[in-house]
Amino acid sequence: MYQDGFVEVTGGKVYYEIYNLEATGTPVIILHGGPGSSTYSLKGLKALSEDRPVIMYDQLGCGKSDRPTDTSLWNIDRFVEELGQVREALKLEEVHILGHSWGTTLAAAYMLTKPSGVKSVIFSSPCLSAPLWEEDQKRNIAKLPDEVQETIRRCEAEGTTDSAEFKEAIGAFSKEFVYRGEPDFEWIKAGAGMKNPEVYQTMWGPSEFTVLGNLKTFDCTSQLNEIDCPTLYTCGRFDEATPETTEYYSSVTPNSKFHVFENSAHMAYMEEREEFMQVIGGFLKKVEEIEE
Repeated sequence: MYQDGFVEVTGGKVYYEIYNLEATGTPVIILHGGPGSSTYSLKGLKALSEDRPVIMYDQLGCGKSDRPTDTSLWNIDRFVEELGQVREALKLEEVHILGHSWGTTLAAAYMLTKPSGVKSVIFSSPCLSAPLWEEDQKRNIAKLPDEVQETIRRCEAEGTTDSAEFKEAIGAFSKEFVYRGEPDFEWIKAGAGMKNPEVYQTMWGPSEFTVLGNLKTFDCTSQLNEIDCPTLYTCGRFDEATPETTEYYSSVTPNSKFHVFENSAHMAYMEEREEFMQVIGGFLKKVEEIEE
Protein backbone atom coordinates (compact mmCIF):
# COMPACT_ATOMS: atom_id res chain seq x y z
CA MET A 1 0.00 0.00 0.00
CA TYR A 2 1.27 3.43 -1.05
CA GLN A 3 0.48 6.67 0.73
CA ASP A 4 1.47 10.28 0.13
CA GLY A 5 0.49 13.65 1.47
CA PHE A 6 1.71 16.71 3.36
CA VAL A 7 2.90 17.27 6.92
CA GLU A 8 2.80 20.65 8.65
CA VAL A 9 6.28 21.67 9.88
CA THR A 10 7.84 24.90 11.08
CA GLY A 11 7.71 27.24 8.07
CA GLY A 12 5.25 25.34 5.85
CA LYS A 13 4.20 21.91 4.61
CA VAL A 14 6.46 19.11 3.42
CA TYR A 15 5.51 16.40 0.94
CA TYR A 16 6.03 12.76 1.94
CA GLU A 17 5.60 9.31 0.37
CA ILE A 18 5.35 5.93 2.09
CA TYR A 19 6.01 2.76 0.12
CA ASN A 20 4.56 -0.56 1.35
CA LEU A 21 2.87 0.79 4.46
CA GLU A 22 1.80 -2.71 5.50
CA ALA A 23 5.27 -4.32 5.50
CA THR A 24 6.25 -5.81 8.86
CA GLY A 25 9.87 -4.61 9.21
CA THR A 26 10.82 -1.44 11.06
CA PRO A 27 10.28 1.56 8.71
CA VAL A 28 13.27 3.35 7.20
CA ILE A 29 13.14 7.10 6.68
CA ILE A 30 15.28 8.55 3.88
CA LEU A 31 17.00 11.93 4.24
CA HIS A 32 17.98 13.36 0.87
CA GLY A 33 21.02 15.46 -0.01
CA GLY A 34 21.53 19.09 -0.82
CA PRO A 35 20.81 21.13 1.18
CA GLY A 36 17.94 22.02 -1.13
CA SER A 37 17.85 18.94 -3.38
CA SER A 38 14.94 16.48 -3.13
CA THR A 39 14.07 12.78 -3.05
CA TYR A 40 14.00 12.80 -6.88
CA SER A 41 17.21 10.82 -7.47
CA LEU A 42 16.58 8.48 -4.52
CA LYS A 43 13.31 6.93 -5.73
CA GLY A 44 15.10 3.65 -6.45
CA LEU A 45 15.44 3.14 -2.68
CA LYS A 46 11.77 2.20 -2.60
CA ALA A 47 13.13 -1.29 -3.44
CA LEU A 48 13.90 -1.55 0.28
CA SER A 49 10.12 -1.67 0.84
CA GLU A 50 10.13 -5.39 0.11
CA ASP A 51 10.80 -5.86 3.84
CA ARG A 52 9.67 -2.61 5.47
CA PRO A 53 7.83 0.67 4.88
CA VAL A 54 10.09 3.22 3.17
CA ILE A 55 9.38 6.88 3.94
CA MET A 56 10.75 9.67 1.78
CA TYR A 57 10.03 13.36 2.19
CA ASP A 58 11.15 16.49 0.36
CA GLN A 59 12.64 18.80 2.95
CA LEU A 60 11.04 22.24 3.19
CA GLY A 61 11.99 24.50 0.32
CA CYS A 62 12.45 21.84 -2.37
CA GLY A 63 10.78 19.06 -4.35
CA LYS A 64 7.01 19.08 -3.95
CA SER A 65 7.18 20.75 -0.53
CA ASP A 66 6.35 24.40 0.18
CA ARG A 67 8.96 26.96 -0.84
CA PRO A 68 8.81 29.81 1.67
CA THR A 69 10.94 32.88 0.97
CA ASP A 70 12.07 33.40 4.57
CA THR A 71 15.81 32.57 4.42
CA SER A 72 16.03 32.35 8.23
CA LEU A 73 14.38 28.92 7.86
CA TRP A 74 17.47 27.53 6.15
CA ASN A 75 19.49 26.36 9.13
CA ILE A 76 20.32 22.93 10.49
CA ASP A 77 18.38 23.29 13.75
CA ARG A 78 15.12 23.87 11.90
CA PHE A 79 15.76 20.88 9.62
CA VAL A 80 16.40 18.73 12.72
CA GLU A 81 13.12 20.00 14.17
CA GLU A 82 11.40 19.22 10.85
CA LEU A 83 12.55 15.59 10.94
CA GLY A 84 11.07 15.22 14.44
CA GLN A 85 7.81 16.79 13.24
CA VAL A 86 7.62 14.38 10.27
CA ARG A 87 8.21 11.39 12.55
CA GLU A 88 5.55 12.58 14.98
CA ALA A 89 2.94 13.30 12.30
CA LEU A 90 3.46 9.91 10.63
CA LYS A 91 3.60 8.08 13.99
CA LEU A 92 7.04 6.65 13.30
CA GLU A 93 7.83 5.55 16.83
CA GLU A 94 10.55 3.13 15.72
CA VAL A 95 12.67 3.81 12.63
CA HIS A 96 15.91 3.25 10.84
CA ILE A 97 17.40 6.44 9.36
CA LEU A 98 19.26 6.53 6.04
CA GLY A 99 20.87 9.84 5.12
CA HIS A 100 22.76 10.56 1.92
CA SER A 101 25.34 13.38 1.63
CA TRP A 102 23.80 16.46 3.36
CA GLY A 103 21.19 13.98 4.63
CA THR A 104 23.98 12.48 6.79
CA THR A 105 24.73 15.92 8.26
CA LEU A 106 21.06 16.16 9.18
CA ALA A 107 20.96 12.58 10.49
CA ALA A 108 23.99 13.13 12.73
CA ALA A 109 22.68 16.44 14.12
CA TYR A 110 19.33 14.75 14.79
CA MET A 111 20.95 11.75 16.52
CA LEU A 112 22.88 14.10 18.81
CA THR A 113 19.54 15.35 20.20
CA LYS A 114 19.16 11.77 21.56
CA PRO A 115 15.79 10.93 19.92
CA SER A 116 14.00 7.76 21.04
CA GLY A 117 13.15 4.78 18.85
CA VAL A 118 15.99 4.99 16.29
CA LYS A 119 17.08 1.41 15.63
CA SER A 120 20.01 2.18 13.34
CA VAL A 121 21.57 4.91 11.22
CA ILE A 122 23.11 4.65 7.76
CA PHE A 123 25.49 7.39 6.67
CA SER A 124 25.72 7.13 2.87
CA SER A 125 28.56 9.27 1.43
CA PRO A 126 28.75 11.32 4.63
CA CYS A 127 29.53 14.96 5.26
CA LEU A 128 29.93 15.22 9.03
CA SER A 129 32.56 17.96 9.06
CA ALA A 130 32.54 20.96 6.72
CA PRO A 131 36.28 21.63 7.32
CA LEU A 132 37.17 17.99 6.50
CA TRP A 133 34.94 18.13 3.40
CA GLU A 134 36.83 21.21 2.17
CA GLU A 135 40.19 19.52 2.73
CA ASP A 136 39.04 16.42 0.83
CA GLN A 137 37.83 18.50 -2.12
CA LYS A 138 41.19 20.28 -2.35
CA ARG A 139 42.82 16.85 -2.62
CA ASN A 140 40.22 15.72 -5.17
CA ILE A 141 40.64 18.84 -7.30
CA ALA A 142 44.41 18.20 -7.34
CA LYS A 143 43.70 14.92 -9.20
CA LEU A 144 42.03 16.76 -12.11
CA PRO A 145 43.79 18.14 -15.23
CA ASP A 146 45.74 21.36 -14.59
CA GLU A 147 43.42 23.55 -16.66
CA VAL A 148 40.36 22.34 -14.74
CA GLN A 149 42.11 23.03 -11.42
CA GLU A 150 43.08 26.51 -12.60
CA THR A 151 39.50 27.32 -13.69
CA ILE A 152 38.02 26.21 -10.36
CA ARG A 153 40.53 28.22 -8.32
CA ARG A 154 40.25 31.34 -10.48
CA CYS A 155 36.45 31.36 -10.63
CA GLU A 156 36.19 30.90 -6.86
CA ALA A 157 38.70 33.71 -6.26
CA GLU A 158 36.95 36.06 -8.70
CA GLY A 159 33.44 35.15 -7.57
CA THR A 160 32.46 33.93 -11.06
CA THR A 161 31.08 30.55 -9.98
CA ASP A 162 27.99 31.13 -12.15
CA SER A 163 30.10 31.31 -15.34
CA ALA A 164 29.99 28.78 -18.17
CA GLU A 165 33.65 27.84 -17.69
CA PHE A 166 33.11 27.10 -13.99
CA LYS A 167 30.09 24.93 -14.85
CA GLU A 168 32.26 23.05 -17.35
CA ALA A 169 34.93 22.51 -14.70
CA ILE A 170 32.25 21.29 -12.26
CA GLY A 171 31.20 18.82 -14.97
CA ALA A 172 34.75 17.42 -15.08
CA PHE A 173 34.83 17.16 -11.28
CA SER A 174 31.40 15.49 -11.18
CA LYS A 175 32.35 12.89 -13.79
CA GLU A 176 35.21 11.85 -11.53
CA PHE A 177 33.81 12.21 -8.00
CA VAL A 178 29.99 12.50 -8.14
CA TYR A 179 28.54 10.19 -10.83
CA ARG A 180 30.64 8.00 -13.09
CA GLY A 181 27.80 6.58 -15.16
CA GLU A 182 26.48 7.92 -18.44
CA PRO A 183 24.25 10.92 -17.66
CA ASP A 184 20.58 10.64 -18.64
CA PHE A 185 20.00 14.24 -19.72
CA GLU A 186 16.21 13.95 -19.97
CA TRP A 187 16.07 12.58 -16.43
CA ILE A 188 18.41 15.33 -15.16
CA LYS A 189 16.33 18.00 -16.92
CA ALA A 190 13.13 16.65 -15.39
CA GLY A 191 14.63 16.79 -11.89
CA ALA A 192 16.25 20.23 -12.16
CA GLY A 193 13.14 22.07 -11.00
CA MET A 194 13.02 19.97 -7.82
CA LYS A 195 16.08 21.75 -6.40
CA ASN A 196 16.17 25.08 -4.58
CA PRO A 197 19.54 26.83 -5.10
CA GLU A 198 18.68 29.43 -2.45
CA VAL A 199 18.71 26.81 0.32
CA TYR A 200 22.06 25.51 -0.91
CA GLN A 201 23.55 29.00 -1.20
CA THR A 202 22.37 30.02 2.28
CA MET A 203 23.62 26.90 4.02
CA TRP A 204 26.62 25.84 1.92
CA GLY A 205 27.54 28.63 -0.51
CA PRO A 206 28.01 29.18 -4.26
CA SER A 207 30.48 26.29 -4.70
CA GLU A 208 30.77 22.66 -3.62
CA PHE A 209 34.41 23.12 -2.71
CA THR A 210 34.45 26.05 -0.28
CA VAL A 211 31.84 26.36 2.47
CA LEU A 212 30.73 29.97 2.89
CA GLY A 213 27.20 29.36 4.24
CA ASN A 214 25.94 28.77 7.77
CA LEU A 215 27.25 25.16 7.77
CA LYS A 216 30.83 26.48 7.51
CA THR A 217 31.76 25.51 11.06
CA PHE A 218 29.67 22.32 11.27
CA ASP A 219 31.79 19.48 12.62
CA CYS A 220 30.33 16.74 14.81
CA THR A 221 33.24 14.30 14.65
CA SER A 222 34.08 14.77 18.35
CA GLN A 223 30.51 13.70 19.23
CA LEU A 224 30.17 10.64 17.00
CA ASN A 225 31.05 8.46 20.00
CA GLU A 226 27.62 9.46 21.41
CA ILE A 227 25.79 7.55 18.65
CA ASP A 228 25.33 4.14 20.21
CA CYS A 229 22.83 2.38 17.93
CA PRO A 230 24.12 0.13 15.10
CA THR A 231 25.61 2.39 12.43
CA LEU A 232 26.72 1.80 8.84
CA TYR A 233 29.02 4.12 6.90
CA THR A 234 29.24 3.71 3.12
CA CYS A 235 30.86 5.58 0.25
CA GLY A 236 32.15 5.01 -3.25
CA ARG A 237 35.82 4.32 -3.96
CA PHE A 238 35.96 7.59 -5.99
CA ASP A 239 33.50 9.51 -3.81
CA GLU A 240 33.87 13.21 -3.01
CA ALA A 241 33.02 11.88 0.47
CA THR A 242 36.36 10.09 0.47
CA PRO A 243 36.88 6.53 1.75
CA GLU A 244 39.64 7.79 4.09
CA THR A 245 37.39 10.32 5.84
CA THR A 246 34.37 8.01 5.83
CA GLU A 247 36.43 5.26 7.45
CA TYR A 248 37.69 7.77 10.01
CA TYR A 249 34.08 8.67 10.95
CA SER A 250 33.34 4.96 11.34
CA SER A 251 36.43 4.43 13.51
CA VAL A 252 35.23 6.97 16.10
CA THR A 253 31.62 5.69 16.14
CA PRO A 254 30.96 2.73 18.46
CA ASN A 255 29.02 -0.21 17.03
CA SER A 256 29.66 0.87 13.44
CA LYS A 257 30.51 -0.85 10.16
CA PHE A 258 32.15 0.56 7.02
CA HIS A 259 31.65 -0.42 3.37
CA VAL A 260 33.16 0.91 0.13
CA PHE A 261 31.39 0.48 -3.23
CA GLU A 262 34.40 -0.19 -5.43
CA ASN A 263 32.98 1.10 -8.73
CA SER A 264 31.15 4.21 -7.55
CA ALA A 265 31.63 7.88 -6.86
CA HIS A 266 29.05 9.81 -4.79
CA MET A 267 25.91 8.08 -6.07
CA ALA A 268 26.45 4.38 -5.35
CA TYR A 269 22.67 3.96 -5.05
CA MET A 270 22.57 4.54 -8.83
CA GLU A 271 26.07 3.47 -9.91
CA GLU A 272 25.98 0.08 -8.15
CA ARG A 273 22.30 -0.16 -7.41
CA GLU A 274 22.15 -3.92 -6.86
CA GLU A 275 25.07 -4.04 -4.43
CA PHE A 276 23.82 -0.91 -2.65
CA MET A 277 20.44 -2.54 -2.02
CA GLN A 278 22.07 -5.77 -0.83
CA VAL A 279 24.41 -4.00 1.59
CA ILE A 280 21.76 -1.65 3.00
CA GLY A 281 18.98 -4.24 3.07
CA GLY A 282 21.31 -6.81 4.66
CA PHE A 283 22.41 -4.36 7.35
CA LEU A 284 18.82 -3.46 8.26
CA LYS A 285 17.79 -7.12 8.47
CA LYS A 286 20.77 -7.98 10.64
CA VAL A 287 19.97 -5.17 13.08
CA GLU A 288 16.45 -6.55 13.45
CA GLU A 289 17.65 -10.15 13.84
CA ILE A 290 20.01 -9.12 16.67
CA GLU A 291 17.14 -7.33 18.41
CA GLU A 292 14.99 -10.46 18.28
